[in-house]
Amino acid sequence: MIIIKNRHEIKKMRNSGKLAAQLLNYIEPFVKEGVSTQYLNDCCETFTRKHGAKSAPLNYNGFPKSICTSINDVVCHGIPSEKEILKDGDIVNIDVTVILDGFHGDTSRTFLIGNVRTDVENLVKRTEKAMYLGINAVKPGGYFSDIGRVIENYISGFGYSIVKKYGGHGIGKRFHEEPFVAHYFTPENKIKLKKGMIFTIEPMINMGKSDAVNVSIIDGWTARTVDGSPSAQFEHTVLVTSDGAEILTKI
Repeated sequence: MIIIKNRHEIKKMRNSGKLAAQLLNYIEPFVKEGVSTQYLNDCCETFTRKHGAKSAPLNYNGFPKSICTSINDVVCHGIPSEKEILKDGDIVNIDVTVILDGFHGDTSRTFLIGNVRTDVENLVKRTEKAMYLGINAVKPGGYFSDIGRVIENYISGFGYSIVKKYGGHGIGKRFHEEPFVAHYFTPENKIKLKKGMIFTIEPMINMGKSDAVNVSIIDGWTARTVDGSPSAQFEHTVLVTSDGAEILTKI
């Protein structure tokens, strides 16, 4: 069941979304060559606690850290580590979710480390644009499939692939609610967009032609591209309004 948020819940979601956005902005200066992903994790955890919130990923279904750090060919759910040091030329997605007053704010961004190859930098820029195209497609009375359609139409021209295993999701008091938000066109998806719905749009785009990913047997979380190609992702939490979408995780 898709939950339509009331005025009180929307206010809470605005607050949690704002804090998540502040957290990503806070960590940005620390995302640089020579820094461990564990250090980034610890900084985010400290910031979150200081602002009276909790890190939603920590212990969520057994996830051991406060944020996800996904480098280069890691599509999502990378686990921060002292041994994982950012290097010149890397790209890294940092995915943060906070719980403030019982409501979740979820957002992510892919950062460039030093001198990144032009083709990889283009992948990152185009993935961000794909997310915003998806957000712009949100209109009450439209369909969730409209989101996937515009993203797929844009991305297909570059020879990239859109990850189908993972997608956006409803969000509110629970981290993951209905519906699943596909970032590719699914004609059978006839779910209408309605005012008061809140969900994430978070396309994961692989430079290679394969959308398939392998989840690490070792840690059960880290998802990598099967062909080793770079993968980028951007994410915002959005609210369906009377005439479009409000981004709750942007300040």
